[in-house]
Amino acid sequence: MAQRRMFSKEITTSDTFVDMPMSSQLLYFHLGMEADDEGFIGNAKMLSRAYGANSDDLSLLKAKGFIIMFETGVSVVKDWNLNNKIRKDRVKPTIYRSEKSLLNVDIDGAYYVDNQMATKRQPIDNQMSAQDRLGKDRLGKDRKDILSGSDEPDRIPYKEIVDYLNKKTGSKYRSSGSKTKTLIKARVHDGFELKDFKQVIDIKTEQWLSDQKMNKFLRPETLFGTKFEGYLNENKSTRQPLTDDDWTRSSIQTTTDDDWR
Repeated sequence: MAQRRMFSKEITTSDTFVDMPMSSQLLYFHLGMEADDEGFIGNAKMLSRAYGANSDDLSLLKAKGFIIMFETGVSVVKDWNLNNKIRKDRVKPTIYRSEKSLLNVDIDGAYYVDNQMATKRQPIDNQMSAQDRLGKDRLGKDRKDILSGSDEPDRIPYKEIVDYLNKKTGSKYRSSGSKTKTLIKARVHDGFELKDFKQVIDIKTEQWLSDQKMNKFLRPETLFGTKFEGYLNENKSTRQPLTDDDWTRSSIQTTTDDDWR
């Protein structure tokens, strides 16, 4: 297994990341160092205790979408491929093949759960469960932002955003989906408004809709993720469609291929 790891500033300087407690941020870096060459960790709970964190920190990383957790106890760093680029001949394949088979990789290199495969194979624990709720005193406002059942009215226009995406792309995404709502809510908390969501949808639809290779990425996981601000600031009339390798050039890399030898 490689002894060096990288972390993309697009992830670690995002508002969503820096708004977390320092202990949760530190745990993310430790998990990144301990993960195998494909980003999987078999003992995240033990590691969180070993590094002085607790279940709240691990649960917050899961709730904010920085890690994906499976019922088997295995976890994976969602943005592993954005953080790290290891030469293929140096990669030691993960031993967690069953969990990996439930995942796919989006245009930015981030892991996401392939719902069709997950339905066929097994459920994953990437949402907050009743017995794994975050501590009220510890996380404060984060708890109300993340967990369902809050008594505060939620005025975020989920339906209007998703309906607009469906109208532009001919898709049938549900605005009630917990993952979609979490992504939209995170961007709203970053300061973005309804018009910004519509502009991102317009820009990426113009670029990708007619491209058979790229139109599969016109979905909430890609459009409303950590690349949202970058998409918003693209020139939609001149920006060329991305290729499958573009995400590898967007990572902040501090080492060369020779460093992995």
